[in-house]
Amino acid sequence: MKNTAHSGLSIHALARMAQVLRLLAHPHRLKIIQILEKLGSAPVHLIQERLDLPQPATSQHLNQMRRVGLIAAERRGKEVWYSIADRRSISILSCIRGKGGGS
Repeated sequence: MKNTAHSGLSIHALARMAQVLRLLAHPHRLKIIQILEKLGSAPVHLIQERLDLPQPATSQHLNQMRRVGLIAAERRGKEVWYSIADRRSISILSCIRGKGGGS
């Protein structure tokens, strides 16, 4: 018999959280969250410049994050701007900062 009062999060919710954690377990993706947290939104070229990565690598990271809903993309003229769509990514970054994860 299942006791829903003590069962906590559903397996679906936990699987989603695990997917987000796996995706954020990369320094460049955490840096993207940090950049977007500070700026609110940013075009691809600025994110690429701050990451100091080639454009294809930056785009790959951004696309992976967008596909799982961590960030949102918006076309403004000829540029694509990104912003944080899932605020839990900021909470994860805050936890890392709080545990001596550096600046």
